[in-house]
Amino acid sequence: MTTITEMREQAANVVAEARSLLDAISDKSTPEQRTEAEQAVDKALDEAATLEARAERLTKLEDAEKRAEQVAEAAERRARDEKRPQYDAADSANGGMDYRTAFHGWLRSKTEDGEPLTAEARSVLRAGFGKLEARAQTTANAAGGYSIPEEMMGEITRSMLAFGPMYDPGVTREIVTSGGNPMPWPTVDDTASTASAHTEGATLTDDGGKDVTFGTKQLDAFAFDTEWLRISKELMDDSFLAVEALIGSLLGERLGRIANLQLTTGSGSSTPNGIVTASGLGVTAAGAAAVTADEVIDLQHSVDPAYRGAPGVAYMMNDSTLKAVRKLKDGDGNYLWQMGNIQGGIPATLNGSRLIINQQVPDLGTGNKFMLFGDMQKYFVRKVGQPLIGAISDKDFWPGVGVAGYIRFDGELSDVAAVKHLINA
Repeated sequence: MTTITEMREQAANVVAEARSLLDAISDKSTPEQRTEAEQAVDKALDEAATLEARAERLTKLEDAEKRAEQVAEAAERRARDEKRPQYDAADSANGGMDYRTAFHGWLRSKTEDGEPLTAEARSVLRAGFGKLEARAQTTANAAGGYSIPEEMMGEITRSMLAFGPMYDPGVTREIVTSGGNPMPWPTVDDTASTASAHTEGATLTDDGGKDVTFGTKQLDAFAFDTEWLRISKELMDDSFLAVEALIGSLLGERLGRIANLQLTTGSGSSTPNGIVTASGLGVTAAGAAAVTADEVIDLQHSVDPAYRGAPGVAYMMNDSTLKAVRKLKDGDGNYLWQMGNIQGGIPATLNGSRLIINQQVPDLGTGNKFMLFGDMQKYFVRKVGQPLIGAISDKDFWPGVGVAGYIRFDGELSDVAAVKHLINA
């Protein structure tokens, strides 16, 4: 099986070949030769994108497997610690063998090539079976609520951050507060005001015409939840994995999706004012579902140079739009999109600026704001504490637990001039 490193090396080689094909085009090339070379370049870029996507999927899969293994190991340690006092005597009497070792030995004995189960292993299984059942029943039916274990919280946090850039630290400006009280702040736009020529000996004008006008914006704390998800005692008892950890991770992903959606396209009415919604008009594309190289450049220059030089400046679009943009070329036939250096950790760029993929940004289409450009750090994301995953026993003594997720946040663009959008006609 091809490794992740090999895939990335193949992608880099394909891009290098595409560059060679493009560089081979000269003024002496016939239209047919130029068309053939450009088609080969497009094919190579698509192949490189496929390899990059496969490498990214495998990377995420390996990370997920490692996290799942850590959660399983933590759950196993907790279970082992809980039953350790009960098993110490039995383990000592059976040569130090624990229940897990004995159980795995029993599984192997059931296969055609398995070895017979030893007397010591049978003794451990008999001693441990009833105690395991009693421990599980006590845990499942404990009164009141309990928090998800710390190991699970770390897993959920990592899962959330994979579902979109808007909740990630480093993309927007993150503000974490312990409470959710309204957080107003003043704004001022004095960019249209200037000083005027002074006449010697004349009295300065004092009619209030040059007074500074202030405004205000506010961050609130909107709450979202996953609803209750019930887990039966039978499922928790009989499952070979830590079901509560798996469900908690899935609920964390749901919280991550709603956070990215609201912070991207929220209406601003009883919800966050999403960055797409709040952005200013930069350029209107001529096509109803297309974009040109000139329009992308026009969008970049619709933002004032004061913002274009900021550390947080970037383009933002979804992957479908990026596919169309990657095929755009300037007047010399050079691609606007640059792959960067995967092995060297240099990110891809568009017109020399950082590129952020956000799947919640609308697609190319009539009236859609499909691309953003500007200083993303001017978008404030207010987080109230940390996302919460909780479990509680049912009030009607239903034999199981209910698990739910809860999150509070808000988002607002502090300066409309800082981020502009490109919209289809």
